[in-house]
Amino acid sequence: MKKVCPVCEIEFSGRSDKKYCSVYCKSAEQYQKRKVEEELYYSIDKQLRTNRKILKVYNKSGLSTVRKEKLLSEGFNPKYFTHYWKNKKGQVYLFCYEYGFLLLKENQKEKYVLVIWQPYMDS
Repeated sequence: MKKVCPVCEIEFSGRSDKKYCSVYCKSAEQYQKRKVEEELYYSIDKQLRTNRKILKVYNKSGLSTVRKEKLLSEGFNPKYFTHYWKNKKGQVYLFCYEYGFLLLKENQKEKYVLVIWQPYMDS
């Protein structure tokens, strides 16, 4: 039975479970898959580090409030965070490593409350 290699598209024959015409094509396919996964990992990591850097700059005191537009204009993306913490009021703070943020709406304006991870948040 003739098969077609998914990498080089050459017809080949062999075992029924063989997918590639050569070890080179098999290796090339696996390399491409790993490369795509690594690019995704690095892009997510880069955004997390950017978020952390921005939160650190705007939260020198440990607790501050910043307009949402200001953070977004700096490159902050709230969809990327490392973990979260829920307070007794039910508000969920999202964290980029040790720097956290909470979206609040006041007077039709969106703001982020910025905090730093505290030991009492562990429990």
